[in-house]
Amino acid sequence: MSMPTPLINVMNNAARKASRLLMRDFGEVEQLQVSRKGPGDFVSEADKRTEEILHEELHKARPGFGFLMEEGGTIEGENANERWIIDPIDGTTNFLHGIPHFAISIAVERDKELIAGMVYEPVRDEVFWAERNEGAYLNRQRLRVSGRSDMRDALLATGIPFGNRPGKKAFSAMLNVVMNRTAGVRRQGSAALDLAYVAAGRYEGFWETALSPWDVAGGIVIVREAGGLVSQIDGRDNMLYGESILAANQQLYDPLRKMLMEAVRNEGLKLTD
Repeated sequence: MSMPTPLINVMNNAARKASRLLMRDFGEVEQLQVSRKGPGDFVSEADKRTEEILHEELHKARPGFGFLMEEGGTIEGENANERWIIDPIDGTTNFLHGIPHFAISIAVERDKELIAGMVYEPVRDEVFWAERNEGAYLNRQRLRVSGRSDMRDALLATGIPFGNRPGKKAFSAMLNVVMNRTAGVRRQGSAALDLAYVAAGRYEGFWETALSPWDVAGGIVIVREAGGLVSQIDGRDNMLYGESILAANQQLYDPLRKMLMEAVRNEGLKLTD
């Protein structure tokens, strides 16, 4: 199936409408980089404006759905078992600095299970999308995770804890081990796109801690439908609301998960240390 379902079309139309102003805002941010005032407040408004458009368009198409949004929080819907999970700009720091690597992420949660996801990268006009049991796609091209099975050939993605977020010591331990056993590690600043890239076979795996549901919801569905495995780093299945996430192709999932956990345990740490 390469034709989007009605649910995917709803997400695609909303994301594309929101992206028009977002791309205009991105052009303005690049100019604001040289101003004394700085772009911080402007970016905050871009986040809110993008989310407002997404909320309006998605509510119009599915009025009974609730919402879980980065800026607007939780909005209960008439259908208590269905809701949208939205990140208007995943990769906000990149956006703030004029770096063209950010995305709109949308997912559908039904009966506490993720059933559809979309990650739209407006700069390259790449739409990663999937619906449960229907496969994963980049625009109209079917996606499959990488087939590499040797960790020495694996390119991985991650995110670095910043500010007061927990997990810095554990991250350092994991990164030190991974760097010595793989082809390399990338930190590009958008968990949604990292997951989409795993689904597309651009990365063999991705791990990160201390994320929010809207950072990963859309990407989780896409990785799974592309044939990948997703869990918490310790193997539990609550990565949407838990403390960590790990995604990888089927050949490297177990070796990578064990590698990361051993790195933490050998230092006497927990994932949140």
